[in-house]
Amino acid sequence: MKVLVTGGAGFIGSNFVHLTLRSRPEAAVTVLDSLTYAGNAASLPDDERVQLVKADIVDADTVDALVADADVVVHFAAESHNDNSLDDPTPFLHTNVIGTFTLLEACRHHGTRLHHVSTDEVYGDLELDDPDRFSPTTPYNPSSPYSATKASSDLLVRAWVRSFGVEATLSNCSNNYGPRQHVEKFIPRQITNILDGQRPKLYGAGLNVRDWIHVDDHNAAVWAVIDGGRPGQTYLIGADGELDNRTVMAAIVREMGLEPDAFDHVEDRPGHDLRYAIDASRTREELGWSPRFNDFAAGLRDTIAWYRDNEWWWRPAKAATELRYERIGR
Repeated sequence: MKVLVTGGAGFIGSNFVHLTLRSRPEAAVTVLDSLTYAGNAASLPDDERVQLVKADIVDADTVDALVADADVVVHFAAESHNDNSLDDPTPFLHTNVIGTFTLLEACRHHGTRLHHVSTDEVYGDLELDDPDRFSPTTPYNPSSPYSATKASSDLLVRAWVRSFGVEATLSNCSNNYGPRQHVEKFIPRQITNILDGQRPKLYGAGLNVRDWIHVDDHNAAVWAVIDGGRPGQTYLIGADGELDNRTVMAAIVREMGLEPDAFDHVEDRPGHDLRYAIDASRTREELGWSPRFNDFAAGLRDTIAWYRDNEWWWRPAKAATELRYERIGR
């Protein structure tokens, strides 16, 4: 099996490549990544079955040639950080919308199977006391330039399935955590701040709720969708891991040996979504998938250990990340 992974040098994509090599000995993987600040070639395994092509997802000639040679395309490539989208939405439109269009056209021309990876943020947010959760039929209501461009990419995939018969599936996942996540993201930022002797930072009161899932569980679900998902269908991926940000912060400082109040509150993000919650029943019941990492504390402990043991990986990006946050006051 020839697998083309777009954005495969990013957080979730690189972990997908690692999982694929472990679980699919017959697979050869080509990674297409432009290696922006969030892509890191060092995240990829040193394995002869992996080929890295450095190119932009909107480079139609390169994308067309790679898709023509693939049995399946797994589309992770995306600009994904809300704070950055609020600062400058332009790259998000470029990659998430035009990039997805470019890939869809190549898949249409070559009849190549596509799986499109998206986010639960396309659905907007829920009230903290709302008993409902996001489902595949929840109306889209994006809150930020990031989530709006991901919603746009989802709709493009759906349209290309219906109008042109592209064989594609979609998945929308909750917040991921685990190794190889860029230090601009919430959990690795707090871990690396503490490792640097700096106080971690919590947006606002920290009451915003996220539905956390380990990246390996997410990627196992992606393979379940590729193997058994119905073309044109959307599969939600979540691990019933709802926690508010203050609880996550408390778990980090506790696990790293600090006092419970050893963090600073900073200005909240504009339009900060209140709560995400995933109903993954279709994925569980139809595809037989279930998460292995049911203990968030244990998964967090392993994640902290990874960052502690792999400073060489995150150190080059840390200073520039904190300068960006200092510039926007968060």
